[in-house]
Amino acid sequence: MAKRMIRRWWLGLIAALAAVLVLLLAVNSAPPRPTTGPSTALPPTTAASTTGPSTTGPSTTGQTTTAPNRPPSSAAVPSPVQEAQRTLAALTPEQRVGQVLMVSSPVSGPDAATLAALSDNHVGNVFLKGRSYAGADAVAGVAASLRAQVSVLSTAGVRQFIATDQEGGMVQIMNGPGFSDIPAAVDQGAVDPGQLRADAGLWGRELAGAGINVNFAPSLDTVPGAAFAPANGPIGRFGREYGYTPADVSAHGVAFAQGMADAGVASTVKHFPGLGRVRANTDDSAGVTDVATVRNDPFIAPFRNAVRAGVRWLMISSASYPSIDPGQIAPFSSVIMRDMVRDDLGFTGIIVSDDICDAVQLSFAAPSDRAADFIAAGGTMALCTNQNILPQLYQGILTRRAADPAFAAVVDAAALKVLQIKAESGLLPVR
Repeated sequence: MAKRMIRRWWLGLIAALAAVLVLLLAVNSAPPRPTTGPSTALPPTTAASTTGPSTTGPSTTGQTTTAPNRPPSSAAVPSPVQEAQRTLAALTPEQRVGQVLMVSSPVSGPDAATLAALSDNHVGNVFLKGRSYAGADAVAGVAASLRAQVSVLSTAGVRQFIATDQEGGMVQIMNGPGFSDIPAAVDQGAVDPGQLRADAGLWGRELAGAGINVNFAPSLDTVPGAAFAPANGPIGRFGREYGYTPADVSAHGVAFAQGMADAGVASTVKHFPGLGRVRANTDDSAGVTDVATVRNDPFIAPFRNAVRAGVRWLMISSASYPSIDPGQIAPFSSVIMRDMVRDDLGFTGIIVSDDICDAVQLSFAAPSDRAADFIAAGGTMALCTNQNILPQLYQGILTRRAADPAFAAVVDAAALKVLQIKAESGLLPVR
């Protein structure tokens, strides 16, 4: 009897264990129960097949991924201003001064004076001057030789803006194989703006392919009529006007700038507040004066429209505008650069001078004061088309910076602005 009871007890225990095992197997093999929140287990292709537009970001059609959608990382990419501030902190006073200068180089290749400016004076920007018919490959070689001058010692690794003057017509520095024969602005003004933008995109791609990232064009100076054009020394005489009304100049000048931007080349609208009403040329004459233009002049409209369209470079005329500022010529006028360009137009980019080294209009001022006075009045970058004079501009800024803390702050703000636009252009070193 006892043996039978023990055997039944063991049989019962084995049966119970078997039942538990079966239950466990059944639970583990069952499909998972739905959760109360949205699923993150679906592959992206399944999630993307739901109806309705996605709200998680741009479409990734044609891409594959193994990770579910996640919210943007809290470690956001730094803004151009933040990148610029970080870079500025790494620059010496000498390197900061170099960022607010642009030195010329022969388009055929840098000479000893240009190379000295880039190394000894830490200049961070170059203008290719002269006239070349050697073609795009030759210019690309020159641009590469200039970029090779960038180093930790020269600019702390900050790369250069390399500019030229490629308006078209009689103002076209780069010619030959790989460069189009660009018509003069007065002829561009006869083209539909949409077509002109497409044409300028082609011309911009030619520049970009040769290593140029800034074009000192278009001229947004409004010449008041075809009859006056031959007497207008800097613009009308050379067919550099897009038309004879602010509306025509706006439509075509902005289209040209947008085409350049489409190609990744920054346009520089010029010559604010306009050279269309003067007679003499500031390059070869002194006392060039525009008595007609006033602060809210209709002829300023093309510049305002270009700023609204997003241009990041604006060049200041070297003429005098006594109806705006009777005390200073334009490149030394805070009324023109701070009150008009910054406040009235709302421009936040680089204010660059016209040439302040060889221009006869500025011959009354010592070279050591010209760039410093330009920066003090609200300018951002001083252009010097005579590389032999550049060291005087550099030393003038550096000396005044060391003696005047307020001026030092203005120089640093200008350098920060240059670095910000370089950040937007991908020219800052990774730190």
